[in-house]
Amino acid sequence: MSALVAALRISRRSAWRARGRSALIVLMIGLPVLLITGLLVLYATGTVNLNEGIGSRIGAADAGLVQLPPGATIEQSLNDISWTTDGGDERPPAQAAEIIAVLGPGTRVIPFGTGTIRLPSGPVTALEVDLNEPLTKGLLTLDEGRLPKAGEVVVTPALGLRPGDLLRPADAPPLKVTGIVDHPHQPTIRQVAGPDLPLAQPARVDLSLDAGPGWLAAAPRPVTWNDVAALNKLGLSVVARDLLPDQTGRPAGLWDTPLPIGIAAIVIMVVLVPVLLAGPAFAVGLRRRRRELADIAAQGGSAAHLRLIVLADGLVLGGFATLTATGLGIGAGLGLAPVIARLGGQIGPPEIPWREVLYVAAIGLFTGLVAALVPALQAGRQHTTTVLAGRAPATPRRPWPLAWSLIGVALVLGGVAASVAARRQQELVWPFVSSLPVLFGLVALTPFLVWFCGRIASRLRLPLRIAVRDAVRNRSRTVSAVAAVIAVTAAAVEVGIAVESQRQDYQDSFTSARPVGMLAIWGGTMRDSTWTKLRAEAGRLLPGVPLALGYHLHDAEGRRHAMRYTTRWNGARVPRTAAVGDRDLLRLLQGRDDPAAAAALASGKAVVFDASNVRDGKITLRASVANHPDRRIEVPAVVATPADEFQGGTLLPLSFAEREGFTATPRQLYAIHDLPRDSTLWSDLTKVIPRVSIATETGPQNPSGAVWLWIWLGAAVLLVVGGTLAATRLAAADMRPDRATMLAIGAPPWTLRWAVAGQALFIAGLGAVVGLAAGTVTGVALSRPMTSQGTGDPATIAFPWMFLAALVVGLPLLASAMALITRARAPLTRRLS
Repeated sequence: MSALVAALRISRRSAWRARGRSALIVLMIGLPVLLITGLLVLYATGTVNLNEGIGSRIGAADAGLVQLPPGATIEQSLNDISWTTDGGDERPPAQAAEIIAVLGPGTRVIPFGTGTIRLPSGPVTALEVDLNEPLTKGLLTLDEGRLPKAGEVVVTPALGLRPGDLLRPADAPPLKVTGIVDHPHQPTIRQVAGPDLPLAQPARVDLSLDAGPGWLAAAPRPVTWNDVAALNKLGLSVVARDLLPDQTGRPAGLWDTPLPIGIAAIVIMVVLVPVLLAGPAFAVGLRRRRRELADIAAQGGSAAHLRLIVLADGLVLGGFATLTATGLGIGAGLGLAPVIARLGGQIGPPEIPWREVLYVAAIGLFTGLVAALVPALQAGRQHTTTVLAGRAPATPRRPWPLAWSLIGVALVLGGVAASVAARRQQELVWPFVSSLPVLFGLVALTPFLVWFCGRIASRLRLPLRIAVRDAVRNRSRTVSAVAAVIAVTAAAVEVGIAVESQRQDYQDSFTSARPVGMLAIWGGTMRDSTWTKLRAEAGRLLPGVPLALGYHLHDAEGRRHAMRYTTRWNGARVPRTAAVGDRDLLRLLQGRDDPAAAAALASGKAVVFDASNVRDGKITLRASVANHPDRRIEVPAVVATPADEFQGGTLLPLSFAEREGFTATPRQLYAIHDLPRDSTLWSDLTKVIPRVSIATETGPQNPSGAVWLWIWLGAAVLLVVGGTLAATRLAAADMRPDRATMLAIGAPPWTLRWAVAGQALFIAGLGAVVGLAAGTVTGVALSRPMTSQGTGDPATIAFPWMFLAALVVGLPLLASAMALITRARAPLTRRLS
């Protein structure tokens, strides 16, 4: 039997005997592998590239053709698409015979239109096509009922209709629902399909070139770029199956990030943290197996054999962790993809990026070997006679490793300087990369930090004093655990500060021209008679709701002018449009009666809600109209208090229009009113004018960053507490003689427990405090590109105090509490005279 095979068998048996320790090591090594593998599979499965999604766009056809509106032209090529809406002749739509002439005899075409139809609950996407045609196979899958005929439709489950129900478009007769269909990639899409649908006419050319009337074509030969050029001349945009780019490789978007951020993520998540966390657990196994290894050495085993046995532990446990985590990660990714899709995402065919998954698995296996390396070296140096005699190994006092401390200081200072420089960059990758020197420098400084903190041990109570002194005396195991806590805490702190800064910046920089709850209705250019009908219908549909008027300004030639001004938002100068109205609109904008602001408006002054836009008692406006130069106008202005603190905007009086030679025409309606979710106001008003628009101001929304903060906290709890408890078990094994002595002189059991809990508190507390400092540097560096987009200072810097308190204070207390409730019974220790 070879030495390697024997070592693997010994390691397997030892791992089975110590199942708790083995499970902890497997968890520490396998968790990052599981997370990254799951994300890789989830991304690959949830990403639908052009080749995978072509069936949902053109079915079984060879090409999908979309007719552009009159006056629009398009030129498609292998590397570019260019189009315009104002340079083409208004030629008639292409006919089927013209398409057949381009694609060749034997071509089969069927009508196919995409767009939206208006329902009382709002617009939904629609496919106008006969689904009984073979060319439509793959567009939708029939799940229940039958396919529609004339005057009938099928719907997706998201619409909540059943076969036999009636679909009631806003401007057309009802349509009978005959079946339920599923979209192949979007389970939650609201979609209708049928052979004759009242599609809404698009107001402009759709940038996706995928909406509008058109055709599905089955050609007898492959479609070429020459065919595409000819079809473009007919006013058709083309999506051809034969001309799709090859996207069969790895998911492109995932690996488009700069290389340094990929290296940083892999080093921190898959190598550094698991090595530091699993290292103490391997050391625990070495302490428990010292006598077994000494017996092997007494029977002729060499130091190399002992090292091989411990390294085999890393190979066995690391291999098992990697295989298990890879399988679970693949299963989790494939299992979560439909769940994410049902929450509003999309899903493609099951896909496993094997090359990337195998890379991660190899790194996980390497992590197990590296984590067992230091215990293996210690096993080769242990004194066989001392271990067999039951005495604790002598620990010689070595000179302080000054070189490592100097290297650590240099790395920390260099990382801080790099973070300052990275803060001036717009890319998020550079603060992450600059955090690596800080992190590695603190790992190098950890032995010094442990020694320095041990100097306070004499001022502590007896159990804590014993715990801290033991941690300092056994720095080899303490340093690894503290460094792991530093790495995990630093990563959590930097993400927490960055996310909170972004959230606070969004809250601070959010501006709106209207207060929360204001309903705005407008319909663009219309006749006076149409406006009268729209206003009357809005009053009928909103009984008892006061409606204030907003006005459009037109010059003598009838051209509409927009009164624009420039304000500063988030470090950049952005344009805003001033409203025109009377005292009723002012009352809605302020949420109350303000006599001073009303008097200023009546005297011809503008009421401004953002003081930074007023200079020398005036606001500067630009009267803008299409195809004409802007006219600069200065208007006397007063600053007033709006209804909401985030509210900006400007209100111009009606007398301003007369003074500047404009005609003010009412074309907008405003009210403070909350529309219910099932309101049919929009669909009802479209009967008056199809292009009516409705908007409700909801105010600043809370981003989902807070949720991710607590997800990070959960991951940190798992890693920090797990690693700390592993190191605490190792400390308890090393403190057996001390605990036996304490028990012999009458120490109560709680004193023994506090000595063990003190180890956990010291390790987690020191790591959390140092990690807080390291994470703060990177978090502050991230604050600028995440808030000001590199456009100006000062960037928003915000600290999530509750999150940081739970991380820096709560985690050490939790780790010590869990160590406190563990068994702390001290067995009798044999003493040699």
